[in-house]
Amino acid sequence: MEKQRCGWCKGDTLYEAYHDEEWGSPVKDDALLFEFLVLETFQAGLSWITILKKRENFRKAFDNFDYKKIVAYEEDKIQELLQNAGIIRNKLKVRATVSNALAFIKVQDEFGSFSNYVWGFVNETPLKNSVENYKNAPPANTELSDALSKDLKKRGFKFVGSTVVYAFMQAVGMVNDHEISCFRYNEV
Repeated sequence: MEKQRCGWCKGDTLYEAYHDEEWGSPVKDDALLFEFLVLETFQAGLSWITILKKRENFRKAFDNFDYKKIVAYEEDKIQELLQNAGIIRNKLKVRATVSNALAFIKVQDEFGSFSNYVWGFVNETPLKNSVENYKNAPPANTELSDALSKDLKKRGFKFVGSTVVYAFMQAVGMVNDHEISCFRYNEV
């Protein structure tokens, strides 16, 4: 019998693998949290499958999302990224990734880790969605994503609007938005 999955991922093996193995699983590792933050930033205005298909290219282009290296990127590296056809070549998003690396490190310094900071918004426990079934889709943002977005912006982060932040929260398991009928709903 085929596994019951969330409707958004059906029909594409890459999407299904991401859904089955990653989406909604609690992430507390700072390196992976930074990766998701970068990817969600680049996803703004695009489909997530576009980003997933380019994920390995992003990893190579951005030094495996090593924020300690990214923070030191100079103009020649930024221009190299803007010429890289394997990633999304949005000048503002590329530059935001560099400035977000600095903001990320500052948050780590203040809170001990970025994980401590973001997970503090949900009291260290994933919020489990209690909607019986999504007729349309999960919300694009919530009061909580509004608050986290506002605080991230206050700390110098860019491209972290409430919708991007909510997608980040879903991806890293701060919010469980799997459909109740999905086999992952009770796993995460």
